Amino acid sequence: MTNRNTGKEVLILKRSLLAVCTAICLLTLPGCGQAADTTFATEENPASTASNVPAQRTVPRPDIVDKPILWNGTREQLIREYTQKHYGKEQLEIVPQAVVVHWTGASTWEGTYSWFYKEAMANGTLNVASQFLVDRDGTIYQLTPATAFCRHAIGYNWCSIGIENVGGADDTENLTEAQLQANIQLIRYLHQQYPTIQYVFGHYQQVAAHASGLYHEDVPGYHSVKADPGPQFMRGLRENLSGDGLAFYPE
Repeated sequence: MTNRNTGKEVLILKRSLLAVCTAICLLTLPGCGQAADTTFATEENPASTASNVPAQRTVPRPDIVDKPILWNGTREQLIREYTQKHYGKEQLEIVPQAVVVHWTGASTWEGTYSWFYKEAMANGTLNVASQFLVDRDGTIYQLTPATAFCRHAIGYNWCSIGIENVGGADDTENLTEAQLQANIQLIRYLHQQYPTIQYVFGHYQQVAAHASGLYHEDVPGYHSVKADPGPQFMRGLRENLSGDGLAFYPE
């Protein structure tokens, strides 16, 4: 008899504890006691969890015409010599951290392409070149891989992608709307492909860009004064790309 009563008392105690716990849950936890949400994300009925995840914007690759300049052992040796002299190390490729925008000072893309094509300048040093060339109608030509080392901006060649725009003869600020739109698309695409890119500046802003900490030049007194691609063009780029997480400098 004693054992049977003890068993009943234990059962009553367990039920009482269960009731107390249930009451506490209902009073203190907002979602307790409610039916579980069994709604699944479908195209017709997206679940809240799915809608709270920000959509990743995919930037389409702009139309780019491959037009490689001459790339051979001679050019690579000249690159090694240039980078050793100016940066203290041999370097054939870059990790892009900036985009430097230029104008060519010429009237046709063919003329600039022909100038960039050869490996060496008249003095035997590495020839100038940029990774991209944009014609006046907005056609984008890719001259080298985006991460190939090119000589286009003193102090920044080691970490920057160069975009040349046909125009600017006699330092006349005459780049076209088609070129502006092509540059916007190209820079946006490059930023997606290379998230290490943080800065965009015109060649004429090279001194202001020292604030980025990227400038590196080991040859004393080696510099140039530039006007390209002009404040108006850079203002257009800044107004369209500043929301993309890229840093610009005052025009």
